[in-house]
Amino acid sequence: MKEYLSQRSVPFREVDVSRERAAAEEMVRVSGQQGVPVTVIDGQPVVGFDRARLDQLLARASRPRLGAAVADAAEMAAKGRTTARQGAYVGKVTPGGLAAQAGLQPGDVIVSVAGQPISGTGSLETLLARVRPGQTVPLGYVRNGEQHQTTVRF
Repeated sequence: MKEYLSQRSVPFREVDVSRERAAAEEMVRVSGQQGVPVTVIDGQPVVGFDRARLDQLLARASRPRLGAAVADAAEMAAKGRTTARQGAYVGKVTPGGLAAQAGLQPGDVIVSVAGQPISGTGSLETLLARVRPGQTVPLGYVRNGEQHQTTVRF
C-alpha cells in the first residue's frame, strides 16, 4: 500500500494499529474490519489492497472541489428562491473552501466557469472535472440580479 501511494505521489499517514489502541478502535469503527491495511480516502474505507477501488477513489479525490452545495437554478426558481432559470444555485458555502475564498455566498447563482455557460449542476460538474489543480479559472455568478465575475484557484 505504501509503495502504491508513494508511486502516485499521494500523501498519507501511516499508523501502527498494533501499538495504538485508539487507532485500532477507530479502524474497526470506520471499516467494520480488523484486517489491515485499511486506507481511508475522502471518508471511504478500503480494506486490504483493492487496487480498482483505490484507483476509483483517488481519481474522484483528485478532482477539484468548489466547496459549495449547489442545486439547479431552475428548481430553486420554482421554489421562489431565485429568479434565475439557468445556472447552479449556491445553497451553502464551506467556510475556508474555494467558493468562500472566491467570495461566493448562499443565494448566488453560478452562470459560467472558464467562459463556458452553466445550465445547471450537471454542466457545472462537467466543467469542474476538466479543471486541474493549480489552475485559476474565471467564474461568473449572479447576486441579487447583478452579474459578477471572480476567479477561483483550484
